[in-house]
Amino acid sequence: MPRFLSGLSGRILMLTVAIIMFAEIVFFVPAVATMRLRWLDDRLNTAAAAVTVIDGLQPLSLPRALQDETLMATGTKAIVLRKDGMSQLLAVTDMPPEISRSYDLTDVGPVEAVVDAFDELLFGGDRAIRILGNIGDSDAIIELVISDDELRHALLIYARNIFALSILLSSVTAMLIFFRLNSMLVRPLRRQIANMQAFSEHPDLPESVFRPSAEPDELGIAGRHLATMQSELQKTLRQQKRLAELGLAVSKINHDMRNILSAAQLMSDRIAGIDDPVVKRVAPKLLRAIDRAAAYSRSVLSYGQVSEAEPKRRMVDVQSLVNDVHDYLELSADPSIEWINRVPEGLKIDADPEQLFRVIFNLCRNSVEALGQQVKAESVNCLTISAQRHGSVVSLTIDDTGPGMPQKARENLFAAFRGSARSGGTGLGLAIARELVLAHGGTIGLVEKAGQGTLFRIEIPDRPVMLESWREESEAGS
Repeated sequence: MPRFLSGLSGRILMLTVAIIMFAEIVFFVPAVATMRLRWLDDRLNTAAAAVTVIDGLQPLSLPRALQDETLMATGTKAIVLRKDGMSQLLAVTDMPPEISRSYDLTDVGPVEAVVDAFDELLFGGDRAIRILGNIGDSDAIIELVISDDELRHALLIYARNIFALSILLSSVTAMLIFFRLNSMLVRPLRRQIANMQAFSEHPDLPESVFRPSAEPDELGIAGRHLATMQSELQKTLRQQKRLAELGLAVSKINHDMRNILSAAQLMSDRIAGIDDPVVKRVAPKLLRAIDRAAAYSRSVLSYGQVSEAEPKRRMVDVQSLVNDVHDYLELSADPSIEWINRVPEGLKIDADPEQLFRVIFNLCRNSVEALGQQVKAESVNCLTISAQRHGSVVSLTIDDTGPGMPQKARENLFAAFRGSARSGGTGLGLAIARELVLAHGGTIGLVEKAGQGTLFRIEIPDRPVMLESWREESEAGS
């Protein structure tokens, strides 16, 4: 197939030609049947005029010469008049031995007319046929015997003319429709396709964004959506590029930070050996803080690689973990925020203690920052941590009485660099918290509350126990 016809333009052209040709065929079938009936009616009318003259000469016999002239003028081989219950042979010459077809034009159905027309067109030409029809509005019937040579020849000429006219009309119409569709449909599509190819090669260039037309049709709407999508994609690519550059910078800073933290760990170990009550009380917290900072430093590269370490799960005392979060937030120096720990004593959760600490710490730090931006003269700002076990699932809630999350933060909740609740924030805290909770097979979500503030709920299930492992532990314990 030529390249031109393999494209959308060529397919539209061929489809248009095919549709018009089909329409012409639908028109051609009844047209041929109508032409045949008209041709036969003309013969009957011509013969009827001659019969009227001949019938007026009765009872005189018609001379042979006049019969031949009449038959020649009407193109018939025999003329019969049926009148008043009698049949009279008016003229005859070269009567064929057999009549192949007989057609009564007084009552012809449309399907019968089409079948007879194509039978004549395909198989006629050397047959003798008989035609019957009324003379005007009278009851007299005229019957003709003719050869169908002229009829078939006339039908073939008519079919040839119709075919040639159909080809001409379909070609002209198809070209007109083609050029119109090409300007309305194909060219705008080619423009969009060319823009997509150019945009895929240089997605960072502002001039590669598609410039849509203001047309209200589907192509105009598609073009505007394409332009919007490309603009959003460019913003995302620029953001991803900045994130990649930020990740490289963070990796360099992280490398140096780990060296500093290693030195701080050595110094803390020496301080822990000093025999002083204050030092012995503060040193363990300082060591845990430095250890956690080192762990955070190691986890920076994991987040940059879009992967967190697998949770090292064990049974953890939730109340002690929440108290550690309180110590790290240093809320003792801020009397405007009331810390409420409603975690039942002895409640255990099957989780990685370091990762769960990061989750609770990130959520509580966000609440403290929100409460710090809020000025309340009548009541104290509250931050409440609650937890309870339901079968094999532990549910934790972090509830504050702050100003609540703005709508933009709700729409981009847990999305890094977009879901921050405060100006200048990155939203990484919520994104990291969600990733860590999902790694435990749990869920985290923002819960609508009746009063003011923000309420997050975390649900973490216990690990399923394999039967073989349970049997081994039971046997070892016994």
